[in-house]
Amino acid sequence: MAENPEAAGGDETPKFKGGRKNGLYSEVSDELAASMKSGWADTELHGLTPVAQAPYAAERRARLSAAYPGERLVVPAGNLRVRANDTDYGFRAASEYVHLTGDQTEDAVLVAEPTGDAGHEFGLYLLPRSNRENGEFWLDGYGELWVGRRHSLTEQQQLLGLPARDVRKAADELAERAKGGSVPTRIVRGYDAGLEAALADVLDADKDAELKEFLSGLRLVKDEWEVGELRAACTATVNGFTDVVRELGQAVATSERWIEGTFWRRARVEGNDVGYGSICAAGPHATTLHWVRNDGEVRPGELLLLDAGVETHTLYTADVTRTLPIDGRFNELQRKIYDAVYDAQEAGIAAVKPGARFRDFHDASQRVLAERLLAWGLLDASAYDVEKVLELGLQRRWTLHGTGHMLGLDVHDCAHSRTEEHVDALLVPGMVLTVEPGLYFQQDDLTVPEEYRGIGVRIEDDILVTADGNENLSAGLPRRAEDVETWMASLA
Repeated sequence: MAENPEAAGGDETPKFKGGRKNGLYSEVSDELAASMKSGWADTELHGLTPVAQAPYAAERRARLSAAYPGERLVVPAGNLRVRANDTDYGFRAASEYVHLTGDQTEDAVLVAEPTGDAGHEFGLYLLPRSNRENGEFWLDGYGELWVGRRHSLTEQQQLLGLPARDVRKAADELAERAKGGSVPTRIVRGYDAGLEAALADVLDADKDAELKEFLSGLRLVKDEWEVGELRAACTATVNGFTDVVRELGQAVATSERWIEGTFWRRARVEGNDVGYGSICAAGPHATTLHWVRNDGEVRPGELLLLDAGVETHTLYTADVTRTLPIDGRFNELQRKIYDAVYDAQEAGIAAVKPGARFRDFHDASQRVLAERLLAWGLLDASAYDVEKVLELGLQRRWTLHGTGHMLGLDVHDCAHSRTEEHVDALLVPGMVLTVEPGLYFQQDDLTVPEEYRGIGVRIEDDILVTADGNENLSAGLPRRAEDVETWMASLA
């Protein structure tokens, strides 16, 4: 990794945030500074086509405006986070900001200024291109010669359909406008501490939380463009699972890390990244719901629970789980447990339709699993019938989690939306959710026969609510046990 020089000297070579102590070049001569100012071609781009989501983002902003007449609304993208010393984590813009703009750049801010007609004028604060007059482009560790070219403000206006100003003026300008509190101001908290501090005197935490809640609910129903992105995410995810099955031999020779790396490679080739930490849980690790250490052995005769999703370049993610026999075939007990989970998922998917309650698919899946646990004698059928088991939640010792969640820009999308429009609401066309029942028998669970211990099974698919029922967006991956075995054999 190249070393970042630290500028020193007068006004011509100011220090920038990317500089660091103990650089090899402690000073920049006047002659070098003058040389670096000139001799560069004009690379400004003209006639750019707006991003595909621009008209959809405009419609979302209109709905936001209608909900908050007369109020100033501030939606930050967020800032880079330091991983260690002078290295940062890869930036991922706040979902609220992305949904309203189609942009993903760090430090950016969307502002809605109220107008006299109860509407809003929307504008962006963005970081402009590096300044070559003062050396920013090569002396700053975030300048173009270090991290690459970024769009100019004019280019961004063409791409996003919004006016843009220099974000370095945002805090001062917004604080000045907000003085006196004559115009109520709300901000989406948790993404830009500097802006929150600048506006602290006029903000109300409860009102800010309500804005976040509204923006979360705004994502509950996906438009046609978003559905297309989720389809693409699922297609890439199917390809990633196929890659993993093809390389199970290498995983057996190494560890779960091979599986993680194999899927990640596909995510980076076909998308932006993985949408969340991949769960590559072999053997007893499959009983840990969010096993992301991925450092265990992969042994023939055991099961691999792979829960992973590709995030598209526009940040929409798939979320798919398959439980696979590492040697290609389920044994009798594995098959029995797998079939129970498959049947539970079938019941859950069948319950996903317009007008159904969000909770219905969860209840349908849980009923099937409770019935199987009773039939297997793991729950005492002489003491409880299935209704009592469900009333008391006794099946949850082995089912553990809810059967699904909304999906979109976040893997657990719309998590901050109002209960009455989400978990207590009715499904409508355009919603996308997961259906993911599971059974998990811990290694130290003395209430089940020894042969069950250490087996975990989950099957998860991404389901679009349609006008007449639903569509499985991840149907490209087989689910039935015999189909899984046939598919794996074809890839061996």
